[in-house]
Amino acid sequence: MNILVINHYAGSPEHGMEFRPYYLAREWMKMGHNVLNIGGTYSHLRRKQPEREGMETVEGVEYSWVKVNKYDGNGVGRIISMFLFIGKLMCRYKKYLNGFAPDVVVASSTYPLDIYPARKIAKRFNAKLIYEVHDLWPLSPMELGGYSAKHPFIMVMQTAEDYCYKHVNGVVSILPKAEEHMKERGLANGKFHCVPNGIVIEDWENPTEMPDEHKNLLNQLHSEGKFVIGYAGAHGPANSLESVIDAVENIKDKGVELVLIGTGQDKEKLTKYAQEKGCKNVHFLPPINKMAIPTLLSEMDALYVGLQKQSLFKYGISPNKMYDYMMAGKPIVQAIDAGNNIVEEAKCGIYAEPENAKSIGEAILKIKEMSNEEREELGRNGHEFVLKNHTYQVLAEKFIDAIKRMK
Repeated sequence: MNILVINHYAGSPEHGMEFRPYYLAREWMKMGHNVLNIGGTYSHLRRKQPEREGMETVEGVEYSWVKVNKYDGNGVGRIISMFLFIGKLMCRYKKYLNGFAPDVVVASSTYPLDIYPARKIAKRFNAKLIYEVHDLWPLSPMELGGYSAKHPFIMVMQTAEDYCYKHVNGVVSILPKAEEHMKERGLANGKFHCVPNGIVIEDWENPTEMPDEHKNLLNQLHSEGKFVIGYAGAHGPANSLESVIDAVENIKDKGVELVLIGTGQDKEKLTKYAQEKGCKNVHFLPPINKMAIPTLLSEMDALYVGLQKQSLFKYGISPNKMYDYMMAGKPIVQAIDAGNNIVEEAKCGIYAEPENAKSIGEAILKIKEMSNEEREELGRNGHEFVLKNHTYQVLAEKFIDAIKRMK
């Protein structure tokens, strides 16, 4: 098959997030399919942007870049970028396809507007049309950002989402419990397929060393006999990191140390928050290269993942960091109330009530007080679970099986 993936924010190991389009493309190519990713020349998620509009081969995967504006944050500039991407692709899709004739067109941007050029291209080539859902838009900006359903931007997005469900051959989503919502918006029975996020085994085979700053701190904490719980990821409002900071502050006399690695819009605020509380057992470190993550996580005694209490999460979650944690073979404290409970399903950790410092602290102590054998068993369960269900080889095959079942 010739598979076209339209994803404004498509990234790669060279460019940075988001990685899913690259890793799926690479596995599909191994299976004998041809793949073209179409993305914008600017994305707030990438650490490196494409140099120019046009075709580029990135580590063996073909990309076609559409020129869009740069922007900061979630303001007007980002909206302009969306409409530039969609408008140019609608009007000049032949240019960006560069002779590629798709059998399958996947509309995969976070926002649903790319369904319009995707459907136009699918009709032109008599191709199957798939809507890939990462986040539920416009429900996500409404619930997380406080936008009204009557906001003009939200109304445009709602029209696009409903259009998706009406016209696609099928939906592929990382959210395992989202089908009912989609049916309420018009998706027909039998058109929903779940293909979650996952891991790349090769990233774990030859990891690089972590920076000296990270190595020195962890060596010091271990030499003092501390129990180290780590968090690696975004420091944003949704991650509810104040809760875990409060949790370890409450149990500071138990020899527990929290190490937070990453960056985000709330990092400065969180650092100040911990300082004002006098948290001597909370440490902030900068983000590190993706290839050093396995080395970093291997030095933790347990790992934390949390999210705010939000009704949005009833549709399920599939956080990449959870699968990295599982690959590291470490017990996990999951403070997320969602439609699916990953640590329970994989038997790899303990659930704690989100935004509840007492519950999170109790979960951390429960893991700390386990024997080494018990902690190792939790880590082993997670490792085996992720290898069975969440490698990109497995996910790519699952995606292709879904395509074949679509009418």
